[in-house]
Amino acid sequence: MDESEEARRLAREYFERAYKKQMNGELEEAVTLYQRSIELYPTAEAHTFLGWTYSFMGRLDEAIEECHKAIAIDPEFGNPYNDIGAYLIQKGQLEEAIPWLQRAMKAKRYEARAYPHMNLGRIWEYKGKLIDAMREYRRALAEAPDYTEAYKALKRLESRLN
Repeated sequence: MDESEEARRLAREYFERAYKKQMNGELEEAVTLYQRSIELYPTAEAHTFLGWTYSFMGRLDEAIEECHKAIAIDPEFGNPYNDIGAYLIQKGQLEEAIPWLQRAMKAKRYEARAYPHMNLGRIWEYKGKLIDAMREYRRALAEAPDYTEAYKALKRLESRLN
């Protein structure tokens, strides 16, 4: 195994340990482990998940910064686009969030395609554009039929409009 393969392997180990810490609510430890992973071998995933951890800590500007770093490494990875949109929603910057969510929807490497539709639906609902919101909730359900939050949001709006 050459040096770069070893660095990649160690980075992956730190990433996996960081994720476990994050899921256990041990956020400071997760930050440290994600940072070590990035020092060894920076990946879009590690920057995105570090950003996600920062968001759990209420550090939204740092979370957004990590997502930008992720995009610089791999512009085809969809997660950081959606995450930036979600963080901007949290900051009340709804208009600024829309293009990020739209970019997430178009990303080539993205497995969680329901999330940007759900987030865009939340924006339209907040703005009173209920038909647009319902369309996005339906799209979220088309991507993930078991997405309970999207189903509930759609049913809530359908009952309001009937």
